[in-house]
Amino acid sequence: MQKAIFMKCLIIVAHPLAKSLSKEFSSRISSRLVGLGHQVEIEDLYVQKFDPVLCKKERRNYYEDVYDVGELAPYAKRLSEAEGLILVFPTWWFGFPAILKGWIDRVWVPGVAYKHGHDFGPIKPNLDKLKKVLVVTSLGTPWWVDWLIMRRPIKKLIKYSLLSTCAKNAKLEFLTIYNSENIDEKKLKQFTYKIDTILDTWK
Repeated sequence: MQKAIFMKCLIIVAHPLAKSLSKEFSSRISSRLVGLGHQVEIEDLYVQKFDPVLCKKERRNYYEDVYDVGELAPYAKRLSEAEGLILVFPTWWFGFPAILKGWIDRVWVPGVAYKHGHDFGPIKPNLDKLKKVLVVTSLGTPWWVDWLIMRRPIKKLIKYSLLSTCAKNAKLEFLTIYNSENIDEKKLKQFTYKIDTILDTWK
């Protein structure tokens, strides 16, 4: 019998309300992963009062030979060690919540997410341990606005900007629940089944 492969999984949650779909989904995801034998850490950015503002010193640091992560060292360590990454958040104005964008700006930095190329040429991926990425997001509009008009901007950003440059070995799964302000139990059950089905392959 093939031995199960257990992963270090990092869940990033970005929603200000305790009673929200994002919190409900993140709790379910955590329980599912633990039940499958994975190691799970949760970063609830609002609960932790994560500061999303990239300061002058940090921005200047981008151009140094060695990036000093400073007080963000614990966040950087968890990202660097993650084999599975789950992002759970609402899509607002077809973009990230500001706190999540700030987490990316301040944690996906040189020496952590990527390495500078020669003379600051093309960057090189550094998240070599990252194998699985699951995005679970909610959107108030119908599906066709996201797919046909906006052309799925969040998925493109994550797939082509973040993962293709920083984690080339990572496989992306992307789930969006649409019309999220008006969800019935049947639709919610169907969506959570999709989440469970994906997570059950992480073994």
